[in-house]
Amino acid sequence: MTAKRHSASENRRGEAPVVTPKGKSPGKDRQGGALSMTTIYKEVWFDASHRLLHYEGKCNNLHGHRWRVEVWLAGEPDPETGILVDFNIVREVIERFDHQVILNREDPMIRCLQKFQPVVKTEGDPSSEVLAGEIRRLLDRECHLGGNGARVTRIRVWESETCCAGQTYESE
Repeated sequence: MTAKRHSASENRRGEAPVVTPKGKSPGKDRQGGALSMTTIYKEVWFDASHRLLHYEGKCNNLHGHRWRVEVWLAGEPDPETGILVDFNIVREVIERFDHQVILNREDPMIRCLQKFQPVVKTEGDPSSEVLAGEIRRLLDRECHLGGNGARVTRIRVWESETCCAGQTYESE
């Protein structure tokens, strides 16, 4: 018995591959089942200063970092474009912190600094852990306002090459 040879345009069962116009997501896999969730990853860097008001040590002083944020988002891509979230949206949200002073909203330094520039205020000291939560909330809100169901599933905020805080979020 001779094995059947398939052309490049056929799969092993002899069916033509799923082809969608202009990059549209078919919404189903080749067997007709629903596609699984799509995940995207984006890394963004920003420069900002902060201080930890309730910390005893050097980090109680205003100082700066070259922060690195890694974020994973998941959901179902837009059926028209096949895009989950525009990477530029992720970058723009995170870059709201670029060249800013980030302080605990209770910090008495805010009053003085606001005479010269805006201050980003956080609930609690702006540690890597707190910034991870703040950025996650901003990204989730932006996705919700943008009308897609994407959400942050994981985030890491690095304040140096060797120190980061990460958070992972289960389905809510």
